[in-house]
Amino acid sequence: MNIYIASSWKNQHAVEMLTARLRHLGHEVKSFVENNNFEHERKIPFDEWVWTAEGAQSFEFDTDAAMNTDLVIYIGPSGCDAWAGVGAAWAAGTTIFGLISKAEPIGLMRRMVTWFDRVDEMIDAIEFKRFPIDKEKLKAAMKVAVNNGIMTEKQAREIMGPSPEGDQ
Repeated sequence: MNIYIASSWKNQHAVEMLTARLRHLGHEVKSFVENNNFEHERKIPFDEWVWTAEGAQSFEFDTDAAMNTDLVIYIGPSGCDAWAGVGAAWAAGTTIFGLISKAEPIGLMRRMVTWFDRVDEMIDAIEFKRFPIDKEKLKAAMKVAVNNGIMTEKQAREIMGPSPEGDQ
């Protein structure tokens, strides 16, 4: 799966660790940290750097990655550039997952993101998105497991979750 991580430089280490973990799972990850053009080491003020060729290249990388990927992950709290990437992804119809933080300053636009409290929960959701489960096949497998005494009906229901028809 193609993934872009939108965040802030203050979350650099979290971006690097999540990038490594996702790559280990076989995902292709685009990271603004790896494509930084040494932005954090610039010798000129940020407002000048933005208009340089390096600033343009970083802008193109970030917007292209956000709009042309399978999934955008937002790590907060972050600033307006990360949220602009989230907005571009949302407008392009890209799925957006986010790791919520206590100091998240965003308002109504948080509705664009499917939020997770924990990295492991988000990784599980990413893997489920990559390898969706056929509910009918899972239901049949659970029935075989119950019939063969491998699990109880209660355990099978817990795995399957509530059914939309209400039959338990």
